[in-house]
Amino acid sequence: MGKPPGRLQVIATPIGNMGDVSARARQALESAAAIAAEDTRHTGALLQALGIARPLLSLHAHNETQRVPEILARLAGGETIALVSDAGTPLLSDPGYELVRAAADAGIDVEAIPGPSAITTALAVAGLPVSRFCFEGFLPARERERRTHLSQLAGEPRTLVFFEAPHRIAATLADLAAELGGDRRAVVARELTKAHETIYRGTLADLAQRSATEDNFQRGEITIVVAGATPAAAGVDTALLRRAVDLLSKELSPSRAAAIAAQLTGATRSEAYALAVRHSEETR
Repeated sequence: MGKPPGRLQVIATPIGNMGDVSARARQALESAAAIAAEDTRHTGALLQALGIARPLLSLHAHNETQRVPEILARLAGGETIALVSDAGTPLLSDPGYELVRAAADAGIDVEAIPGPSAITTALAVAGLPVSRFCFEGFLPARERERRTHLSQLAGEPRTLVFFEAPHRIAATLADLAAELGGDRRAVVARELTKAHETIYRGTLADLAQRSATEDNFQRGEITIVVAGATPAAAGVDTALLRRAVDLLSKELSPSRAAAIAAQLTGATRSEAYALAVRHSEETR
């Protein structure tokens, strides 16, 4: 009679503060036959700090498809394999989805060992509605694609959560203000749980301005939390608003075009004005 199948343990690790490693996570890491890690060097340093020595397997965005059969074979052979990312909970804008899906499809037990997540940590301190939220991960790096994606979220009533790289934070906040409205409340959480944790609060317009002038704003790991659209804004036909602004801007000033477009579509004047200014800049 063959060995019973093993188990895949999806383990959350600290997003900055080593004190956030749970006793259960530590025990699981110590007892795993091997640990599948996004970056073996990063996880190796974590294990060293914890006084744990276990074999490491690299599993990242570029090799996950190739790694899955090997890890499945080990799981089928009765081994317990741990899955971790560089920080926080695996699969949330991190590798691991293919492995978890394949293990589940193969009838192998998949066990979550919960812990830190930048998403829930940022939501907890944001002071914005959290009964319903939408996690959007990293926005597209290219401006045109980023703004197109954000325009599709303009009417989303749930609180929005994004990750962003420090070198793009200023551009992203400017695009958020332009597409969602500069008066939308938001929070930028930088270096959560670390020594230099900083929480910036204000409107998107305020935060965009600060990010362009404060050097520290553009450093470290960043999570953005943005209030959802108001009920009135949620009902706005974004395509109609854009069309109205484009047509009116050909004959009127941005402020006048925005005022009329807002009346016609039910959008806020700030949202319409942001589009009118953008149209003016693009047609110069």
